[in-house]
This record gives sequence, C-alpha cells and structure tokens, in this order.
Amino acid sequence: MSGIYIHIPFCKQACHYCDFHFSTSMKKKDEMILALAKEIALRKNEAEFDTIETIYFGGGTPSTLTIVDLRLLIDEVYANYKVVDNPEITLEANPDDLTSDLSFQEKKNRFEELKAIGINRLSIGIQSFFEDDLKMMNRAHNANEAKKCLEEASTYFDNISLDLIYGIPGMSNEKWIQNIETALSFDIPHISSYALTVEPKTALHSFIQKGIIAAPEDEVAQEHFEILVEKLEEAGFIHYELSNFGKENYFSKNNSSYWLGKKYLGIGPSAHSYDGKIRGWNVSNNALYLKAIQEGKLPLETETLSTTDRYNEYVMTGLRTIWGISLERIKTEFGQNYLDYLNQQAAKYIEDHLLFVDENILRTTRKGKFLSDGIASDLFLLNLE
Repeated sequence: MSGIYIHIPFCKQACHYCDFHFSTSMKKKDEMILALAKEIALRKNEAEFDTIETIYFGGGTPSTLTIVDLRLLIDEVYANYKVVDNPEITLEANPDDLTSDLSFQEKKNRFEELKAIGINRLSIGIQSFFEDDLKMMNRAHNANEAKKCLEEASTYFDNISLDLIYGIPGMSNEKWIQNIETALSFDIPHISSYALTVEPKTALHSFIQKGIIAAPEDEVAQEHFEILVEKLEEAGFIHYELSNFGKENYFSKNNSSYWLGKKYLGIGPSAHSYDGKIRGWNVSNNALYLKAIQEGKLPLETETLSTTDRYNEYVMTGLRTIWGISLERIKTEFGQNYLDYLNQQAAKYIEDHLLFVDENILRTTRKGKFLSDGIASDLFLLNLE
C-alpha cells in the first residue's frame, strides 16, 4: 500500500528557522490548487501507487486552505486512485488558523467541516507554549491561541499530534519541562519534537551570525531530548521514531510508511516520491511548477537508487525507529558483504553501549538514541558500486 503527500506551498509569514519550500504570497493560491489536482490526475497511471492508505497535507501551512480547496483535492485522489476504507487523512495546521477571531460557533463549524470532508488526523504546530519563544521563531500564533486550539480541537478530533521544539537558545531545563507538562495536560495521543536547527539562508542563521540570537548548543539539546524521552515514556508514550512519540494505536501511519520503506507519491512543488527503487522530486519553484503542470508536463527529476543507496537509506531510517535494522533483511536483500560491513562498523558502538542486537535486530540503546543519525552515517557504505 502507498501514501500520497500533498505539499501546500503557502504560509502567512516565514518562521525564522524554516527552510521548507513556501511562499508568503497567496496570489497564485487558486491556480496552485487546480495544478495540484491536475498533478494528482496526471500521475494516476503510475501503477506502483495503486492503493492509497494515507493522504497527508503538509507544507507550508495547509490549514490556510479553505474547506472547498481541501475537499477538491481529496475528491481528486478518490477519483483517480483506489483508496482503502477509512484512510488516515492528516492536515498540518497552525493554531491561529483554527482559533482566529471567529466566534466559537464558527470555529465549531470549521472543525466539523474538516471532519465532514474526511480529515481524521490533525498535526498542530505548537512549537512552544511561551510567548518569548514564539516571537523569537516568528510564529504566527501566540501561547493563548496554542492552548485554546488544543482544547477545542480535542473536543472534535481523537487523533491529534502536536509539535514541540527543544534546544531553543536560553531555554532552561525547567522551562522545557513546563512545555512538556503543558502538552501532556491536553491528553494528546501523539507528540513530535525536534531540536532547533540552524539552516543556511534562514533568518535564524542570519541573526546568529550577527550576534542577535545565541547559537543553539548541542549539550542543551541533548539534555532536553533526554528529559523529553523520560517524561513522555512515563506518560505512556512509545518512542517509536527519533522525533516521534505516540500512544498505542496512534503512530503516524503516513510517516511510518517513510521509515518502513513503503512507496509514496509526492504532489506539489518540492514534493518527493519513492516507488521502492526510484526517487523523484518536483521542482521547488511555484512559477515553474505551475507552468509545467498547466502544459500537462510533470516538473519531476528522478534518480534510480543503487543497492548501496538503498542499504544506506535502510540503515538511516532503521536506526531512528523502534523497528531497528533487520540483519536477516540486510543479508537477503543486500548480500553477505553488506552484512559483514555492517557488523564490522557496528562493533565499536555495541562495545560503547550505543547499539545492541536482540533477536537479530540492530537497535540503538537509550543512550544511543540521540546520536542515531551520526552513528548511522558511520554505518553507511561509501564505496558505491
């Protein structure tokens, strides 16, 4: 089974840390919606994506779209693909789009309308419950809107995820614990949490270079991560992927498909696709994307992954998850030479209690989780075929 990711390349304003593809101008929004729908139809003959079990609206800020926009895109998926009964349909949303100056009755209608068109999972970008953090990151919502949004959303939706960012300059452990405890107070079944990273060409990068904002510290981020894991596991969450924690039966099906190597189709500018062997990505430019789609062309580049590429990707994704790396799969899918290399590279991390093998599965220890990406890179095979 496969998933469809639909990239909505619009935001009200630019968060200082974000390097995803988006535009703050909504002038071409209607054209973009029609182009997304057309791409969905253009790609229906890609046989690798014949059955869809998840639809994910990401971005950008998908919650800037109207109910009519969202319904059109969902209907287009159903019109062109076989979709399982009760697919997971996720909408990424910002609190201010759900708790703006509308009356409670109007907000009630918004949540009910989202449910009525098939949205059954919300992923809400909270990031922090403190005003100073939100202002530093240039988020469009405030702390009160964040809390009101979670309170109201949870009366209509059972399957909700929220995002938090840790490692923010100046954030003490005590303040981070308050963020976690506030999140837990809403009884949300899924939390995604990421370290603040400094990406090139972002406003945050510029502010740090100018000395306006202090640079994030790795040691602080690691402390915050360890606190996060401890607090959420105590609260009954399963740490199923490096940045993701879910109650039982509330793991993200969409994101899990990426980590488990399932096929997925990416719609929209900058969106990526994968069919098990070939990776593709659309142009990261709204104007070029619109021009190509309007001409009936796919603005898509592709690469065929080598055996070594697929090994490296499996190592990276496997170490980030509770499912780990199957040594039997390494042997059968990639060959004995790959298994010998993996065992050789992993030995020192096993000795340092960062990795362990259980029932022929290689996983990170609790101590090794935060370091999993760095460890994985050392397990990569670099001498390509």
